[in-house]
Amino acid sequence: KLDVLKNGELSCAYFVSSVLLVFGLIERTHTTVLGTIKDLRKSGWQEIKKSKTGTVLIWEKKKIGGSENFHIGFYIGRNKAVSNNYKKRTPIVHHFTYGKTKNNQPKRKIEQIFTHSAIK
Repeated sequence: KLDVLKNGELSCAYFVSSVLLVFGLIERTHTTVLGTIKDLRKSGWQEIKKSKTGTVLIWEKKKIGGSENFHIGFYIGRNKAVSNNYKKRTPIVHHFTYGKTKNNQPKRKIEQIFTHSAIK
């Protein structure tokens, strides 16, 4: 057996793709952010510039646990997002940019935002 999700440490793509699959908004579950993005595009998701409730957020790569990985989650409104927390190994609600730096910059830059026609 190979634990591709590292006991929940790398579950962000699986969390997001599982939720989207339940609602019929993508074709299958994924263990990588890049695989999820490919399915989003194939399933009619469009890239937009500004978050709205229900959009999918892709954060910049960050080195965690010895490797660099993108991160994926949902924007839930009021400057909040929900995504898998690699330390807690469960989804949590957090600021959509993980807060601000001392220079008033986002702690983690959002690289892409995706929406679907089913999101009102």
